[in-house]
Amino acid sequence: MKLIFAGTPEFAAQALSAIIAAGHDVALVLTQPDRPAGRGMSLQPSAVKKVALEHGIEVFQPLSLKDAEAQARVAAVGAEVMVVAAYGLILPLAVLDMPRFGCINIHASLLPRWRGAAPIQRALLAGDAETGVCIMQMEAGLDTGPVLLRGAFPIEAADTTATLHDRLAGLGASLCVEALGALPLPAVPQPVEGVTYAHKIEKAEALIDWNRPAAELDRHIRAFNPFPGAQALFAGQTVKLWQARPVAGSGPAGSVLAVDKREVVVACGEGALAVSEWQKAGGKRLPVQQFLAGHPLKVGDRFAG
Repeated sequence: MKLIFAGTPEFAAQALSAIIAAGHDVALVLTQPDRPAGRGMSLQPSAVKKVALEHGIEVFQPLSLKDAEAQARVAAVGAEVMVVAAYGLILPLAVLDMPRFGCINIHASLLPRWRGAAPIQRALLAGDAETGVCIMQMEAGLDTGPVLLRGAFPIEAADTTATLHDRLAGLGASLCVEALGALPLPAVPQPVEGVTYAHKIEKAEALIDWNRPAAELDRHIRAFNPFPGAQALFAGQTVKLWQARPVAGSGPAGSVLAVDKREVVVACGEGALAVSEWQKAGGKRLPVQQFLAGHPLKVGDRFAG
């Protein structure tokens, strides 16, 4: 099938690789313009662009798809379908209607729950029991289109955004290939009930409020791993918490209840958190023993918030 692929990060790159491996004719790849990154802040191609170039596929990186020139470039391909995955640009109605089978989107949630930009993190923060991927027929609304295929799996107690991302990317890639091989598929409208929105993650959300229950803060730490990292304030300095588990314990919220070579236990509004991996500003992620060597904590110390 002749198609256009639109996507930017690694989540999308896995889908593009699977589509190419399945033998589809990817005539054009749309991706975000190269961005500065790394210590030297040199321009870096997106994960999707790297895959496209490896396979000799033409790449188009418009700042917008709203102007006539960009739309003409897309129309000239004559694609039967466009696959969209975490692209980062709004597709105007004119573009959505161009391909014979329209545009289909790989969305990392069980729609209509968690429409929007950050479905993986929001599912973790909310304590959802499961998550999954929907292959959706795109329309003008934000993730409102009917669903063509879906797959789901449980969220495990140790899952982070990083681990869920990888499993969802693999599921999305396989479901997308399945959908492309079966078009046209019956389109099932999303239920009116149960709509939630996964608003973009803001760095300010990463700050820990120790007055919250330990179970919530456990999810908080896992949801902000790998980005931007859950943050706590101690003695005017910011430290990041990467791995923890809820435990029994009580005391003033934010106070250190116990310290050993494996964990630092901090009181929460309900229960406590045993934190086993830390990072100080400008440093590396470290197990407790190494972290304490340069950032000593003792029983009775208290984190702000």
